[in-house]
Amino acid sequence: MENRDDFLKLDDSALSACCELEFFKGSGNGGQKRNKTSSAVRVHLKAFDLSASDCTERSQHRNRANALAKLRHSLALTVRETPAEPPERMECALNHPSYPLFLAHLLDVAAEQGWELKPAAARLGVTPTALVKLFARDPALWTHVNAARTAAGLPALRRP
Repeated sequence: MENRDDFLKLDDSALSACCELEFFKGSGNGGQKRNKTSSAVRVHLKAFDLSASDCTERSQHRNRANALAKLRHSLALTVRETPAEPPERMECALNHPSYPLFLAHLLDVAAEQGWELKPAAARLGVTPTALVKLFARDPALWTHVNAARTAAGLPALRRP
């Protein structure tokens, strides 16, 4: 499996099977429990050389789920492919399981259009203002899009 979208569609257990998992002791405050148990998790997806980690919870299982969610988000932000058909819903909540796939498609179209708002919005079937609002609701996405626009010689977007 080498397709980004295939990885984004996997559930946690299937994605975990594709990753190298590393468990370690979290650092920082938290007392005896944090310093004695290996509840922190790092996941590495070799196919794209991406890693993510989490140590916010006391539970190794929740930390693994959080790290996998971060990995999906990172995969959607960094790996570009030729845009496929747009997702059925153009509005997708940040915590929805299909958000990384939605995000990846959004960025594929924006990159294909040279990070220009009007043609990307037209291809996605939304207004340029609605597209800026979609970008603005995710801080990592906002930073990524503005960096890409700056690299393309375009001005950074202003918050709506």
